Amino acid sequence: MKLPDPYRLDKPRLKAAFENAAGYYDAYAVLQQTVALRMIERLDLVDIHPRWVLDAGAGTGFAARRLGARYAGSRVVVLDLAMAMLRQARSKAPRFFSRERYLQADIESLPLARGSVEMVFANLSLQWSNDLEAAFEGFRRVLQPQGLLMFSTLGPDTLIELRDSWAGVGPGPHVHAFLDMHDIGDLLVRAGFHGACLDVERLTLTYRDLEALMQDLRCLGASNAAQGRPRGLTGKGRLAEVQKRYERHRRNGVLPATYEVVFGHAWAPLPTTRPQDGSTVATFPLVRVPRPPGGGSAQR
Repeated sequence: MKLPDPYRLDKPRLKAAFENAAGYYDAYAVLQQTVALRMIERLDLVDIHPRWVLDAGAGTGFAARRLGARYAGSRVVVLDLAMAMLRQARSKAPRFFSRERYLQADIESLPLARGSVEMVFANLSLQWSNDLEAAFEGFRRVLQPQGLLMFSTLGPDTLIELRDSWAGVGPGPHVHAFLDMHDIGDLLVRAGFHGACLDVERLTLTYRDLEALMQDLRCLGASNAAQGRPRGLTGKGRLAEVQKRYERHRRNGVLPATYEVVFGHAWAPLPTTRPQDGSTVATFPLVRVPRPPGGGSAQR
């Protein structure tokens, strides 16, 4: 599924934003680190001992270092769109005996051989794809048969307060588009994955004012990179109107920013398995689902 043209991401702008944010990213990445830790906890539920792990959209390597520690003897490919993020990841890795490998690339076009890894771990990176189905197909290609895809991404209620505050205030998208969990599940199955299981959590960060939220987004490299975004500076009048509208969401003295986090995992098929049409995807809590025997579909 491709994003509509106004919401398609300007990848050079996106890359530049992440390059600029790399130096102070970790100081603002509360959500990203929290979600990464929850994903790693969920690995307790699956029986897998990968030799090669791809951390797709690794940022500064927060999850990669923990995956390397969890799977002793494994090698972790730390992949990111921004070279500055990879430099930060390398600076934080152990000086000696590091098993990390660094690769600058877009997750929609993976420069890895077919069947080269046993696990793909993608923490809050898939929302930066213009074509999520193509990204899933790329993951399936680089995974070995019955390899594991573990991911998190953002759903449509993400930054719903900010989206509501911008509604009708000036032309163009001001908040990125995010896919629904059920659409994501359908794309997984269409890409050939089996045992697809997804669930959703809503996490809320709070801020003293709108400027603090906007600073967080800038320092994470998450500024507006949609192709249809308004060009030039936002006028003071429009910004004041957005601030006024956002104040309607204030509770207990702070402004909330909601993030709808979609968690999921799925298994790469055996070579003889045919892709499905998306009708058999399961969408219920991951904690209720064991690894399907023989790479088959999860059962209700």
